[in-house]
Amino acid sequence: MKINLEENTEPHKIKWWGWLLLAFLTCGTLYIVNEQHPDYFKGNQKEWDADLTQRCEGAVFGTFYHITYQSSDELQKGIDSTLAEVDRSLSPFNKQSIITAVNNGENVELNKMFTDVFTLAKDISKETYGAFDITVAPLVNLWGFGFKNMNNVTDATVDSLRQYVGIDKVTLTDGKVVKEHPETMLDCSAIAKGYGVDAVGLYLEKMGVKNYMVEIGGEVRLRGNNPRGDLWAIGINKPVDDSLSTTTNIQQVVKTTDLSMATSGNYRNFYIKGGKKYAHTIDPRTGYPVQHSILSSTVLARDCATADAYATSFMVLGLDGAKKVLKKHPELRVFFILSKDDGTTEEWYSDNMKEILLKNE
Repeated sequence: MKINLEENTEPHKIKWWGWLLLAFLTCGTLYIVNEQHPDYFKGNQKEWDADLTQRCEGAVFGTFYHITYQSSDELQKGIDSTLAEVDRSLSPFNKQSIITAVNNGENVELNKMFTDVFTLAKDISKETYGAFDITVAPLVNLWGFGFKNMNNVTDATVDSLRQYVGIDKVTLTDGKVVKEHPETMLDCSAIAKGYGVDAVGLYLEKMGVKNYMVEIGGEVRLRGNNPRGDLWAIGINKPVDDSLSTTTNIQQVVKTTDLSMATSGNYRNFYIKGGKKYAHTIDPRTGYPVQHSILSSTVLARDCATADAYATSFMVLGLDGAKKVLKKHPELRVFFILSKDDGTTEEWYSDNMKEILLKNE
């Protein structure tokens, strides 16, 4: 990945994906436990020298980031510059961004960040039978955040917008984005935050950093060891109704490294029908809210952009559809929080997840 670090650019101040980000329900439910709960593990390797432990945090993309890394150099400036470059490539709320120009039908030169994300989004859309689709924004807007417009949505309105939705209606041709319909709009909210995590991680690696944790809004990339010389420990929150997201009781703890983790869907954002909870998720293939049991989908993959996109896809597909995809992609590790008919919740996770889960008793 080519990242321009020559400019001393401050990160974009606009809340990056706003309601679209929330509507895609990419709200992370991950909780970093390495420092808050050291009893979950005991380091058996060499701890970092205190002078080499760097930490930084801040606001970006309408959320917050927390980064811990081992280096003799303080790399905050480069981290912020990297995040600003992602913003200039993929933020629909940045009027000067590449994606804004594409949505406006302008003749714009695409950069590697944009084409990387577009290509990955296309691939994952195919692998998930169209459940992942970066053109779904018109339908999300129609229903409104939290489905506040639900009573005003008609079949005719949904049908009128569906003609503009579909990743197959957009192609990359000779370095340009070609849209079948000018009304088709791209929004990479469900993949770009994970991509931003990866961009920072790759920047750190370029600067010689081997041990680090990058977290943006609950999406995480882990490499090497933590400051105590052990694997990184990341928590997944318990499914309790908490609209302010202030509860940090842990459902499960994942202990691992050299992987990335993302969570889509949030059990704190749901609607109730027939006495059962459903996550606020629009199926881009039908234009209507999904009705299945997954309230929260956590995915681990080598890179965070991939984890981010698949986590969103599984919210659309449901458990049976997710299992079908996982048969094709055994490299993915997943952890789902499911809603039961009696109003309680239960866990389901892939076999390869068992080896890295620490049961929170």
